[in-house]
Amino acid sequence: MAIFSVYVVNKAGGLIYQLDHYAPRADAEKTFSFPLEFVLRPHDERVVVAFGQRDGVRGAAGSRREWAAGRGRAAAHGALPAVGHAVLAINGAEVNGRLTADGKDVLEFLSNPANYPVSIRFGRHRLSSNEKLMLASMFHSLFAIGSQLSPELGSSGIEMLETDTFKLHCFQTLTGIKFVVLADPRQTGIDSLLRKIYEIYSDFALKNPFYSLEMPIRCELFDQNLKLALEAAEKAGPFGPGS
Repeated sequence: MAIFSVYVVNKAGGLIYQLDHYAPRADAEKTFSFPLEFVLRPHDERVVVAFGQRDGVRGAAGSRREWAAGRGRAAAHGALPAVGHAVLAINGAEVNGRLTADGKDVLEFLSNPANYPVSIRFGRHRLSSNEKLMLASMFHSLFAIGSQLSPELGSSGIEMLETDTFKLHCFQTLTGIKFVVLADPRQTGIDSLLRKIYEIYSDFALKNPFYSLEMPIRCELFDQNLKLALEAAEKAGPFGPGS
């Protein structure tokens, strides 16, 4: 069991704190012959698998038709389709975005049969700061939509979202601050952990004379106590009843 990350979102939907606590290793390195069984494309400052699947490496779509449909929907909505695994290293050397370690274009290098066989390491790219800001803002909007969809007045909004690989837990305070924790689906004690994080926020952020409300949290004591709380939750499970 593990706790993956923590987000703190202010009442306007701005991300004011984020911590990556644990990232499961999902890299896959294989030696390939020409041509590749994947279709690669540039996305932002990296090269990702557009579609195709082999040995745990997969793209955003399973087939050309799904990929084309995804591109069409994305174009209609002014956004890019979901991305799959990204190229992280070639022949043991880390890539630098769209360039190899020696400055060659990754797509051009992999399109040249003379460069094969080639060893490629794929993995999930780390979210950039801008992507985290965007996702926090999107969740803030989904939270509001969830409250508005409720047939009863006074809905708490989204408290948990569940997938096969993680659960997203959210606790919103009376002042509108949201504490969001992403954890292993089997992790226990998250409700108590969220309230513990709120206590840490109150003690080490709000009581800090140099901290301004709604602004990014930059406090060493907040960081230290949050990490201790996460480690305690992983080792001991619940902090107390109600988890």
